[in-house]
Amino acid sequence: MKKDADAATQHVIELATTYGMDVIAALAILIIGWMIAGWAGNKTRKALTKSPKVDGTLVPFLSNIVRYVILIFVVIAVLGKFGVQTASIIAVLGTVGLAVGLALQGTLSHFAAGVVLLILRPFKVGEVIEAGGKIGGVEEIGLFATNLKTADGIFVYVPNGQLAWCGDEQFLA
Repeated sequence: MKKDADAATQHVIELATTYGMDVIAALAILIIGWMIAGWAGNKTRKALTKSPKVDGTLVPFLSNIVRYVILIFVVIAVLGKFGVQTASIIAVLGTVGLAVGLALQGTLSHFAAGVVLLILRPFKVGEVIEAGGKIGGVEEIGLFATNLKTADGIFVYVPNGQLAWCGDEQFLA
């Protein structure tokens, strides 16, 4: 009985020394990476806010992209620390992204239109446009939809996929 307990204790000590340092290193990578991602996101937000050339609508979007890209790299680094083949994970993520993209075609068309609106900036927050048969001031240009406030104070949510740029700079659904 004593021999089995000593063997089990020895086995636990062997596992702790073998994997313990990997777990500690992985936790350190995760914590430091999380802090760096938050710091980089905040620095990006502050830098973009100070720049007069960057539209205020882009600031949260771009700062979140910076943060999440860093977090993805951190998670892949942590998994690599445990010996997981990261190339296969990246391939699986690509496949999942394709499947989700096909499932969300309509939503992604609104997303793509939102990105085009944010990049080309055919109209800005505060301007009055016609969209979806409604005329209103642009309150927010989001990634998926544009929020308008009509003259009678009603907020209208128009999907970006329904907005099209016309020659007279009106936006019609």
